[in-house]
Amino acid sequence: MAPFEVTTLGLLLFVASLVAIATHRLRLPYSVGLVTAGIALALLPLGIDLPLTRELIFFVFLPPLVFEAAIQIPWRPFRRELPLLVTLVTIGVLLAAGVVAVGMHWLVGWSWIGAAFFGVLIAATDPVSVIAAFKALRVEKRLHLLVESESLLNDGVAAVAFAILVGIAAGAETGATGIALELVETIAGGIAAGALVAVPLILLAGRTRDRLVEVTLTMLIAYGSFLLAEHFHFSGVLATLTAGLIVGNYGFLGSISDDGRAGVLNHWEFVAFLVNSLIFILIGGREVAMPIGHVLGIAAVAALLSLVGRAAAVYPVMVAFAGTRLRVPWKYKHVLFWGGLRGALALALALALPATVPERETIITVAFAVVAFSIFVQGLTMPWLIRRLGLLADDPPPDQAEAERRA
Repeated sequence: MAPFEVTTLGLLLFVASLVAIATHRLRLPYSVGLVTAGIALALLPLGIDLPLTRELIFFVFLPPLVFEAAIQIPWRPFRRELPLLVTLVTIGVLLAAGVVAVGMHWLVGWSWIGAAFFGVLIAATDPVSVIAAFKALRVEKRLHLLVESESLLNDGVAAVAFAILVGIAAGAETGATGIALELVETIAGGIAAGALVAVPLILLAGRTRDRLVEVTLTMLIAYGSFLLAEHFHFSGVLATLTAGLIVGNYGFLGSISDDGRAGVLNHWEFVAFLVNSLIFILIGGREVAMPIGHVLGIAAVAALLSLVGRAAAVYPVMVAFAGTRLRVPWKYKHVLFWGGLRGALALALALALPATVPERETIITVAFAVVAFSIFVQGLTMPWLIRRLGLLADDPPPDQAEAERRA
């Protein structure tokens, strides 16, 4: 059955709409409802094929998700937080991946290359349900910026590290200097590809006031930047992130008309809703086919290590900024730690594992299990944690709230 047969797509969109209504009324994370719906669809005798492949995630779903998030990131606050963010997504990702890799090697017995692959792919975060909770609860702006920006940059670095590991697994003889040069080339090439696609198309958008043309050009920017970067083996995630930042900051300052800006934002909000709906339903459907019961012990160890690795990526790095203007409140650190959910990119990387990796099939299954854990356990508890920490933008500080209650 074709992956996007019209009747199947229609059914998935209908289910996604019902889930959106139900989760809104029940005040549950949307992603949890969608994964549950995907599991239910896979279990029902409907004869529906719910395919989830690396190509589908990477080349169809990922570019619009990255682009939609990037166009809403304001450049000045982002630039101000950049030293902290860069440290989080370089040293932080290395710490997270290292903790998981060492743990899976010594505790589970995986080969070093298999453990390293798993450590890198599971370091990629995807806080879709967390961001949705932020929007619903109106969380403080800086926290929102840190979580979303760190996730986008984190994904780019994790994808680059994964590509380097693929070269090592293929037998490429690369020393530390060669790896460093490849890393710089992949990152710089991705950024350049994003700018190379976005700038001329944004200038072209300035020649029209037709909002439909403007929306179309942003679609070309989102997918074109990703595909151009990947064609030359650069980072497609960083390319689309760069393109999104250019459109959201430079493009909205004049190249895209005022009417077009509203149209672009509404369009991408819908695309993100559509793509997220399909991804999480398909994840649920794939979970049913995964023999998770056979690796339940390994999955439990992996989930615990992923939390330990995330803690190592967040707390030590942020403590290093404690005496600077970029110091981060402890309550923000807790949200960044617990809000580091795993999702689409982790699964895409797992499905892209080379066949030469001895534990390939087990790694894929365990990755799906850890993603399910993060969606159901961390995703369900995030709204409670946000309220418990008093992080709502229009909430009074805890001391003031207590005084008001006593009065």
